[in-house]
Amino acid sequence: MSEAPKSNYTLPLLLSLFLALGLYFGGLLSHGFSNNTEKAADVQKLEDILDLLENRYVDKVDKDRVFEETISEMLHKLDPHSNYIASKDMAAVNESIEGQFGGIGVRFLLLRDTICITNIIPGSPSEMAGVKAGDKIIEIEGKSFVGNKITNEKVMQKLKGLAGTKVKFKVLRGKKYKLFSLQRGAIPLETITCAYMLNATTGYILIDQFSVPTAQDFYSAASRLKEMGMTKLVLDLRNNGGGVLTAATDIADEFLKGGLIMLKTKGRKSGEQIYKSNSGGLLENTKTVVLINAYSASASEILAGALQDNDRAIIVGRRSFGKGLVQEDRLLRDGSNLRITIARYYTPSGRCIQRPYNGKYEDYMADEERFTNNELYVQDKSKIADSLKFKTLKGRIVYGGGGIQPDVFVPFDSSGTSFYLTSLQFSGAFTAFSFDYVNGKRSNWKDAKSFNEQFIVDEKLSKEFTNFAEKQFKVAFNTKEYQHSKKNIAKILKAEIARQIWTEEGFYRTINPLDNELNTALKELK
Repeated sequence: MSEAPKSNYTLPLLLSLFLALGLYFGGLLSHGFSNNTEKAADVQKLEDILDLLENRYVDKVDKDRVFEETISEMLHKLDPHSNYIASKDMAAVNESIEGQFGGIGVRFLLLRDTICITNIIPGSPSEMAGVKAGDKIIEIEGKSFVGNKITNEKVMQKLKGLAGTKVKFKVLRGKKYKLFSLQRGAIPLETITCAYMLNATTGYILIDQFSVPTAQDFYSAASRLKEMGMTKLVLDLRNNGGGVLTAATDIADEFLKGGLIMLKTKGRKSGEQIYKSNSGGLLENTKTVVLINAYSASASEILAGALQDNDRAIIVGRRSFGKGLVQEDRLLRDGSNLRITIARYYTPSGRCIQRPYNGKYEDYMADEERFTNNELYVQDKSKIADSLKFKTLKGRIVYGGGGIQPDVFVPFDSSGTSFYLTSLQFSGAFTAFSFDYVNGKRSNWKDAKSFNEQFIVDEKLSKEFTNFAEKQFKVAFNTKEYQHSKKNIAKILKAEIARQIWTEEGFYRTINPLDNELNTALKELK
């Protein structure tokens, strides 16, 4: 990162750093420190400096922006996961934790400057009012809401709100207009985004993140699959960045016999906590494989580590992210939040899987070492020091030092990739084309299973799609790269069409049969 000119940036940055420290130690926390004379004098000195800068500094100082950025920078000098969350962002954070938000219950995309409803959430106010997938919202609260100035954020601001409040909007359905006035409800954030039977005896459950309701939702999904004959399970934690710790331990508890250690946490002030399993878990006798990758973090690693160390599951994929720190949220007086690391967590064998941190936040998050070591394609355990080798309950060797190492490594599948395919994916063309394609066809197939068995993306449909992408999204057709990526393009297009009708279960039912990691998991289960 280049150094900014000292004349117009460094001084306010330093000021804000001192101010952040002064306010922090002066009692900004709701359970603040004692207000002794020495601290009061420090705060007064910082206020004097701030007044001087406001009145005399050469450039206008955006105090709020620099102040908030500096708090985060200060915390990131300590560790990569302590963080400051501004009050304006707290609603989204709380939604993620609680697993619900106030809204009307639709999924949408912005297509041709119009809000296009792709799915209706079952049981939501929209379903009860008769809103349908394929409707296009053109007015909200009596005002036109179309054009190139609308954004996802602006749409969410208008449609979301406290449960019980009302919202009016007009939709275009075919060539007719319909006006809706409905009361917002509590809309669940689905964290168990997919659960179905891969075959007669093997279930598949995908956990997207861990929130307060996740463990109960997992129990419901697993119970339903067991009633359908599930005796084996593929648990997919890929790309799951974590969330609520106890959701992970509650799910681990369903797999483990009673009295086994699932997790230990140790902190300077928080002491040591040991999480042990209870008897009577729903899946104690279900043979299990867990899928992970480089974006499986935090609570995902807690769950994977608990099952691996207790020899309760085979871990398949690539090394996980490596977040082994526990945070505590403390609300500040202005409604913002300080997320402070209070402990390290250890898997049952004693591993702390936190990746080494040198104080450089951007480098840590980029995790370039993983790529320079060619780790996506080769697993080299010979470089791991003996001090980072641990034993599972039955004596198998497992590894610490940063992330969960899989028992069965599957290299990243880069076959069929190209710049053209990447351009198509980032353009949004797949989603937009699929939305248009299913118009009038949503009832053509009985369910996602029959769609997957019957539907074929032929050369004609592929050509329609690439022409659409070129015309609507300016993705220039490349004959050579198209031929190289042809199978992947067809695979993604079919899965996106399925997602339009059956959301995530439709997508994964379609994409999973061609997934190398999932197919490896199925081999392990045999």
